[in-house]
Amino acid sequence: MSSLEEKFKQFELKNKIAELGGGKERIDRQHKAGRLTARERIDILLEPETFVELDKLVTHRATDFGMDKNKILGDGVVTGYGKIDGRLVYVFAQDFTVFGGTLSRANSDKVVKIMDLAMKMGAPVIGLNDSGGARIQEGVESLAGYADIFYLNTMASGVIPQISAILGPCAGGAVYSPAITDFILMVKQSSYMFVTGPDVIKTVTHEEVTKEDLGGAMTHNSKSGVAHFTAENDEQAMMMIRELLSFIPSNNMEDPPVKHCTDDIKREDEKLQTIVPVDPNKPYDMKEIITTVVDDSNFFEVQPHFAQNIIVGFARLGGRSVGIVANQPANLAGVLDINSSIKGARFVRFCDAFNIPIITFEDVPGFLPGTAQEFGGIIKHGAKLLFAFCEATVPKITLITRKAYGGAYDVMSSKHIGADVNFAYPTAEIAVMGSEGAVNIIFRNALSDKDKKKAVDDYRNTFANPYKAAELGYIDEIIYPKQTRYKLIQALEMTRNKSKSNPPKKHGNIPL
Repeated sequence: MSSLEEKFKQFELKNKIAELGGGKERIDRQHKAGRLTARERIDILLEPETFVELDKLVTHRATDFGMDKNKILGDGVVTGYGKIDGRLVYVFAQDFTVFGGTLSRANSDKVVKIMDLAMKMGAPVIGLNDSGGARIQEGVESLAGYADIFYLNTMASGVIPQISAILGPCAGGAVYSPAITDFILMVKQSSYMFVTGPDVIKTVTHEEVTKEDLGGAMTHNSKSGVAHFTAENDEQAMMMIRELLSFIPSNNMEDPPVKHCTDDIKREDEKLQTIVPVDPNKPYDMKEIITTVVDDSNFFEVQPHFAQNIIVGFARLGGRSVGIVANQPANLAGVLDINSSIKGARFVRFCDAFNIPIITFEDVPGFLPGTAQEFGGIIKHGAKLLFAFCEATVPKITLITRKAYGGAYDVMSSKHIGADVNFAYPTAEIAVMGSEGAVNIIFRNALSDKDKKKAVDDYRNTFANPYKAAELGYIDEIIYPKQTRYKLIQALEMTRNKSKSNPPKKHGNIPL
């Protein structure tokens, strides 16, 4: 056999070994736990045969605790680039079969390399996280690797989209990188995130808590608001990432992809005429309005289980990608509170960073009263949403379906904070507060029941309608509900070339 053949054989063998990661037994264990391997996940995520792997043969450089005798090619993270819908994306996938996916200096260098490339090429980074955190045997070198990644996450924020999937037990440093990224997906029953695990908590605070309750998918999607999406399994998680990417551009200098629209842009829906009840205290589902007017009824909701009194997500109108922010009268009457303000603000800032127009559907009776909200800082948290809408320079279109009361009217992308087009239904009520409350304050309960009823009717007729605001030019047009789709698409077309820039500064000081 020629030495050339030997060289090729040796190369093939090394490739095979690298692709096996921690070996067959560990791969079987990963499958038994209902999880795919790093390479299987990449195969589902990217278009077939587009993945180009980098640093396949990298090994760690640690020598302590016998680590010099235990080296695995690739060292626990698979990195490279490929295509989704014909678009370039960079991917790193932690391999739990190798040292539990823990981060070494060497494999952080691999991640840093593809993040640097992604920034230069203006392409999204997708992190498939399945890691036990820092590799303890490496000490500060591993921590340094984490900090390098955190720094790059921060530099890339608002420049390229960053998406994190949590696909196993991620603890310690392994959760801070995802926390800086734009969107976090978790898988039910098999993925966890916590800064300190149940055992440490038990030792320090004596609280007993399961992994699932402390940091499972539903905990972070419904209680903490740390995560944005839940998937049933690894395959569905990869499909959700693909769909999410279809709404967003590859970087902050591009516009989102435009899809060919086969849904009639002038389509009118009679059911919209009666969705908003005449009785201002009756709830209705705002999602019905959203799904009726967007292309093909396709609304890709973000954080559906968290702060359900506000709805955020992506859709298309006339083939163009839009971000939707909407109050939800079917939950807490659609009031703004701490959680909904934070959820809305983060989403608005994402859309603004990536040139995605924002459409606001408004039905808001105000901010939630109570000591829990005040002590929790509703003033500064509510101000986040206000700050985000004010700062956003993308096209902003607002539709008031019913209530727009008090400061919440201002906050929800009103004309005064830079909305380009403001519509209202004839059912809209734009006022400082509801008629009953207003009369009680104006007349301080000095009226008889009969006079009070008349005063309430007078107030309602004067203020609980869209006409006062329309007279002042704060509402551009009052529209029939059935016209919503076409009116929004027209406004989007009109604002397509909007150019506005805020005063030059390093950055604002958002009320965190």
